[in-house]
Amino acid sequence: MKTEINRIHHVGHVVHDMETALELYRKLGFVCRPPAYPTMAEQEGESPKPFGAANAHIDFADNFIEIVTIVQEGGRIPDDAHFIPLTAPPAVLPRIIASIKRTVATITRCLDRFEGTHILVFSTSEADTSAARLDAGSVGHGGVNTIQRPVETSTGTQLVPVRLLEIEDEQVSEGRLAFAENLPLDAGLKQTHTEHPNGAIGLVEAILCVEDKAFDAYVTRYQLYLGTPPQQEGKARVFDLEGGRIKIIPESHVTDLLPGEAFTSSPGFAGYAVKVRDLAFTRRHLESNGFPVVETARGDIFIPSASLLGTALIFTQR
Repeated sequence: MKTEINRIHHVGHVVHDMETALELYRKLGFVCRPPAYPTMAEQEGESPKPFGAANAHIDFADNFIEIVTIVQEGGRIPDDAHFIPLTAPPAVLPRIIASIKRTVATITRCLDRFEGTHILVFSTSEADTSAARLDAGSVGHGGVNTIQRPVETSTGTQLVPVRLLEIEDEQVSEGRLAFAENLPLDAGLKQTHTEHPNGAIGLVEAILCVEDKAFDAYVTRYQLYLGTPPQQEGKARVFDLEGGRIKIIPESHVTDLLPGEAFTSSPGFAGYAVKVRDLAFTRRHLESNGFPVVETARGDIFIPSASLLGTALIFTQR
């Protein structure tokens, strides 16, 4: 059953230290864009300073991995960071600051639980249809809003409008969930993506681990979000979005998927998967850089969460 949800837009890895995370991901063989640090003067007459949440992107053709951290007073900022000034009229400034502080509070709660993947955003072709689905299921949300996302294009970095729909519901305790509708790029603003040294070409799966007793309830809830029934895959349930998969697995069977992993922070995202051109090539690259590589029962490979700041990362050729 085809719906307006067609792939994973991005996942977000929430970390304590941006510099450490970038070093790890680059060593894995990903090209990471320099991190963006918003700057703002909280009071009129003050000098702008880094504020809120900072992020960096690992881009693919159709989606990306986001690395997110909280800007700490006096904290270390990577040398290649880009500072993004945020300005607003005095009348609007308090509302913007309040919104940023809510985001910081959400990310802080995530980090208090564990360092790892806490953000999952679905790609939708019709944000209003997705909002209607949430309304029909009595799921709280913040309405469809338009934000500006920086995108690397053939003519440089451009701000591209994205219609974003955030789920705001007390049932959601696994992390931040949202829907994003990318508006079409003009012909002259075609997005570019990076060739990654490890051969990765796209984000293809997010893995949600939940308590066994809550498993059926989570499967039902995600069916409501995505508008399509799941397929059974062992003890897991998989929502096939054509351009990506959402896998929900009971906590007691996480080792069926990820041998040796012990995920004890349910509900939460145990990790995610990227597709590569040549799995043997990717494995050699990872091992040559000193990473422990574990093979799954299906023949994929993954980096254990203990070696990647709380998140397992699967590499697959399928």
